[in-house]
Amino acid sequence: MHAELGNAVSIRFALPSAKLRPYVTTYYHTQVQTSPGEPVLEDYLHPEWANVRFMKAGWSHSAIGGDPLEPSPPFVVSGPTSKATRFRNGTGSGWGIGLMPLGWACIFGIEASEYADRGVDGDVDPAFAAFATLAGALAESDGDPAQELATIESHMDAITLTPCPREREIAAISAALVDPELSSVASLADRVGMNIRSLERLSKRAFGFTPKLLLRRQRFLRSLSQFMLDPSLNWLSTLDYQYHDQAHFVRDFKRFMGMSPSTYAKLDKPFLVAAARARMAIAGEAVQGLHDPAANAGEVKG
Repeated sequence: MHAELGNAVSIRFALPSAKLRPYVTTYYHTQVQTSPGEPVLEDYLHPEWANVRFMKAGWSHSAIGGDPLEPSPPFVVSGPTSKATRFRNGTGSGWGIGLMPLGWACIFGIEASEYADRGVDGDVDPAFAAFATLAGALAESDGDPAQELATIESHMDAITLTPCPREREIAAISAALVDPELSSVASLADRVGMNIRSLERLSKRAFGFTPKLLLRRQRFLRSLSQFMLDPSLNWLSTLDYQYHDQAHFVRDFKRFMGMSPSTYAKLDKPFLVAAARARMAIAGEAVQGLHDPAANAGEVKG
C-alpha cells in the first residue's frame, strides 16, 4: 500500500490481485482526524467510474451534482458519474472499492445508466447483495486497516464473476478511452470494431453514458489530473491538446464540476490532492476515470 498525508487526512490505495485488475481499479482507505474548531472537512470529488464504499454510520454526508447534502449510508454504491460529488467527513475512517465498467457489468449485471450520477444504499438495493457480507464484516471490524484490507481482498477473490455479454467489447472500449489520441465517436467505433449505434447502446449499459459524453469527460479528466498533481500550475499549463482554447475548457469544467476553474482553484482540497498523489504512486494515474488496468498488469501490490 501507499499512503499520502493531507490536512488531517490519510489516503491509502492498494491494487487488486492480477485476476481482478480488469474489473477493479483500486481498494482505498480514508482516515480523517478533525479538530474541535473544524469538525468536518469538505471537498469535491471529480467524475469517475462506479465505487462501493463502506463507512461508519454518520461519518459522511454527500451529494452528486446540485443535490442537497445528505447522510451517506454505511454501505453505499455510487454508479459512474459525470458530475462532481460534494462531500463532508468528520473524524473516522472508511473503505472504498473502485470498479471498472467491466467490473460493474460482470459483478452486478445491471444497466449502469440506471445508476449514473446517483448513489444508493447497498443494504436496500438487492442488486448489490454480493457485497452484503463484506459490509457486515467491515462494520464489525476492530479498525485495523491491514486486517480490513485482507478481508476485502479475500471477499473479492471469492466473488464469482458471471460471464458478461460483450465482455471483449467492454474491455476494448475501456482501453480506447484512456488513449489521449482518441478524439471522436467514429474513431472509437472503428477502434473497437462496432457500428456507432451498437456502441452507443453498449456504452450506456456498461459505462453509464453515451460515447460522446465519455470522450468529453476523459478529455476533461486528463486536464484536471495535471492540476491535482500540481495545484501551483495555472489552467493553461494543464489543458489537454484537444481543447481549442481556454473558453472550451471552462465550459467543460462547469459541466462536470458545477463551478468555474477559478472558483475550484480557490477551494481547500483536503482529500483530493492527497488522493491524487497517493493514487498516482500506486496505480499510475491521479484519477480513477483514467485508470488503465493493462498498465499495472505486471505489478505486484505492496
